Amino acid sequence: MDAERTPAETGDTTDDAAPATKAQRTRAQVADTALRLFREQGYASTTMRLIAREAGVSTGNAYYHFDGKDALVQELYRRIQDEHREATRAQLVSGASLADNLRTVLHAGITVMTPYHSFGDTLLSTALRPGSATSPFSADSDSARTAAIGVMRETVAASARVPGGRVGERLPELLWLAHMGLTLHWVLDSSPDQQRTRTLIDGVAPLIARLVRLARLPVGRGLADDAIDLLDRVSAPATPREQEDT
Repeated sequence: MDAERTPAETGDTTDDAAPATKAQRTRAQVADTALRLFREQGYASTTMRLIAREAGVSTGNAYYHFDGKDALVQELYRRIQDEHREATRAQLVSGASLADNLRTVLHAGITVMTPYHSFGDTLLSTALRPGSATSPFSADSDSARTAAIGVMRETVAASARVPGGRVGERLPELLWLAHMGLTLHWVLDSSPDQQRTRTLIDGVAPLIARLVRLARLPVGRGLADDAIDLLDRVSAPATPREQEDT
């Protein structure tokens, strides 16, 4: 289920929303400052001490709200998912083809992430460290991951002629994995305005939709079931032996 932000967390102080508390304003200021510095100076060069100084708070106060840069990355993930969900809801067309709606949601995701492209490579190197809390597959990223899959679930629900049953139930998760692959391409894309990634989305969305349509046929359904079985195996918690080997 998608986690909605409270009005206080979003800073919404309209008549029907309670004003943010001082602690909530401080938390937002620290997060805003950190994300600005990540964009301007890169993830590796931004320290918690610098974030605190730029935010006008003590280092201890910054740590009170976020226990380190990893926690600030999780805040970034949460904000991106909130923005992606809102952008997607505004653009999805009920009853449109999966190809069209998927193209829309993938482009919206790239647009939302665009301001952070300058430090995407350093963030990626951090996320790829074994056991990294900033990995999109980590337990710490569970909330953002659930929200991202929720966006894909809304995309599937709005689209026409998608398969039901087990395939339909797991399709949002499979589409999220495809989105992760596109995000990796985007991070490494040095073309102007990451145009190659945009071109890839335009080609991949209808290709994925065609593969999904095949899942409505007996032979395609068997292949889809095999893919889901494989996903279940690699997503299962590590056994004690596997944990010892890491």
